[in-house]
Amino acid sequence: MRTDGNFVRELCDLPLAEDIPIASNSVRNGMRSLNWRADKPSTLYWAETQDGGDAKVEVSPRDIVYTQPAEPQEGEEPEILHKLDLRYGGISWCDDSLALVYESWYKTRRTRTWVISPGSKDVSPRILFDRSSEDVYSDPGSPMLRRTSTGNYVIAKLRKENDDATYLLLNGNGATPEGDIPFLDLFDINTGSKERIWESDKEKYYESVVALLSDQKEGDIHINDLKILTSKESKTENTQYYIQSWPDKKLCQITDFPHPYPQLASLQKDMIRYERKDGVQLTATLYLPPGYDPSKDGPLPCLVWSYPGEFKSKDAAGQVRGSPNEFAGIGPTSALLWLARRFAILSGPTIPIIGEGDEEANDRYVEQLVASAEAAVEEVIRRGVAHPNKIAVGGHSYGAFMTANLLAHAPHLFCCGIARSGAYNRTLTPFGFQNEDRTLWEATNTYVEMSPFMSANRIKKPILLIHGEEDNNAGTLTMQSDRFFNALKGHGALCRLVILPFESHGYSARESIMHVLWETDRWLQKHCVSNTSEVSADIGKSKDGEGKEVTDIENKAVAASGGGGAELSDDIESGQFHSKPRSLM
Repeated sequence: MRTDGNFVRELCDLPLAEDIPIASNSVRNGMRSLNWRADKPSTLYWAETQDGGDAKVEVSPRDIVYTQPAEPQEGEEPEILHKLDLRYGGISWCDDSLALVYESWYKTRRTRTWVISPGSKDVSPRILFDRSSEDVYSDPGSPMLRRTSTGNYVIAKLRKENDDATYLLLNGNGATPEGDIPFLDLFDINTGSKERIWESDKEKYYESVVALLSDQKEGDIHINDLKILTSKESKTENTQYYIQSWPDKKLCQITDFPHPYPQLASLQKDMIRYERKDGVQLTATLYLPPGYDPSKDGPLPCLVWSYPGEFKSKDAAGQVRGSPNEFAGIGPTSALLWLARRFAILSGPTIPIIGEGDEEANDRYVEQLVASAEAAVEEVIRRGVAHPNKIAVGGHSYGAFMTANLLAHAPHLFCCGIARSGAYNRTLTPFGFQNEDRTLWEATNTYVEMSPFMSANRIKKPILLIHGEEDNNAGTLTMQSDRFFNALKGHGALCRLVILPFESHGYSARESIMHVLWETDRWLQKHCVSNTSEVSADIGKSKDGEGKEVTDIENKAVAASGGGGAELSDDIESGQFHSKPRSLM
């Protein structure tokens, strides 16, 4: 349709996509990912599958990327831009001489980046990067984009004085065993050579490149005219923004945001490393209240808040993600709020579920989940910061699923749990969940063994269930908490169900957020801070559900008044973001 309202042509007429095969990387038939080229006016591009959309079909190529003017000449057919053997994942455009095409395959975690010349058919495509998406240490970064006069964004090209080479700017997280050290590399697209022109302060601060500001002119950017927007923060200093200009790399601070919660300005934060019994290296962030001294104050009540993740190798699972120098941001219902209640907070301890080779990760889900939790609990007790009988566990979404499973299969570790917006019966998500490809009928035992609903009779520790009344996430419908609560109540567990009116998978209303905080604090004060039962008599050995029941049995089942695909892979509420790598390279 033109701006004057006149119809130009119909690109495609697709039926409802209701027959997409059940497997990761399966897609719909026909044209998909239809977009405008960012570097050209009125030019379209899209992808079409060659495997019928079924990821289980072996075929080469698997996807073909096409391009065509919006108003082609009579008889002009779409042009084949590139053929891919993995699944198409997008394009970063530059000009007729350069574009980057991404493809990936979840089953193997393989990801590739191709260099193509869209306007030169005689230039053969070549692979720029071929790597594992879960190997964060090898991530080369993403190309920085500049804004054009039309408001689109294309890959920025840089040049040097008396140098004919074509350079890109690669902006990366810089994951290392010591934590993330973001960087900016000047990358020769033809030779692959790199020059590091900027790197974060690795001692005290966490800095990152936010945007490229040298986009006022069309064409290549001279290195001496480079200007970038960066952010800078520390454990206790709020994020501030700066403009950095070349060639002298002079910094100009442009913000002065005050500390958002000065009462916790001197909180203690430490990224800790420890080992699971099978040798897998684990990482967590330990937060302690301001002024706390373990030698003087003794062990504290502790809240462990996490979210499991799947990996294909032990090495990838053991890699460090995040930085010890990042500012301790606290969201509306973040676990870090309980620092004000003098809790120790173990945030985001690595809970890797590993399936190496042909093994599926979830076939040993419970075993690996318990081993990871045992290692985390042993570490905070060893450090003397957590009281063995006052360690609570919690999580949101898949983290809630984790919480229920730990109370069922590792009751010797925790005194109580908080589970928000979770799914507890995997037979109610029979066509896969999270990163599980197999259906209920293909992996019946796995679905049953992973479901804490099936182990409701083993849960004896107090558990608080919170759920939005109108959860729109297909993997965590509200009925999951309702059914689980009734199963727990029927077996005499001390449990409470809170339904938040009008809320979805996350919680938005002030009333809901305040109520979640009140319910959680009340639960922790009663069942964690005041707990006197023996919880961790023998952490090194699993009790297989045989734990002492909570001494307070007067209120074994309490219901709250009011209200009536797979889980999200990022836990917004806890501040732990499990996003995809910065690039698909």
